[in-house]
Amino acid sequence: MNARKTLTVIAFIICNTITAQVTYLDNNNLKFNPQNNCQLRYLYFPNMHAYYDKLNKVYIYQNKGEWITAKELPTLYGGYSLYSKVRVEITDFDDDKPYTQLKNHKKQFPYSKNGHFTYQTVAIH
Repeated sequence: MNARKTLTVIAFIICNTITAQVTYLDNNNLKFNPQNNCQLRYLYFPNMHAYYDKLNKVYIYQNKGEWITAKELPTLYGGYSLYSKVRVEITDFDDDKPYTQLKNHKKQFPYSKNGHFTYQTVAIH
């Protein structure tokens, strides 16, 4: 009987975790950084120097020197996924143009081709 209860609890936790991963990006009620009251609106991808806007559900990336917003990345990014790649949650900026901070983000979150990062990446829960 104890084993059955334990398995039920584990199954419940796994189901809630999977649901939370999906609703994190679908939820317009973004969390706030309590230190500066900024919405946790953007994810930054150090290897692409691009952003994902969780509020508007769009990627923001450069194409031929211009910043583009789109629901999906172009094919040259090779099917990049929010769920499987390195990303950093931006905690100190929530205006409409995160790319104005790109120079700072490149310094703060440098990309290393060998996969070693000196900062903690955000996990989507």
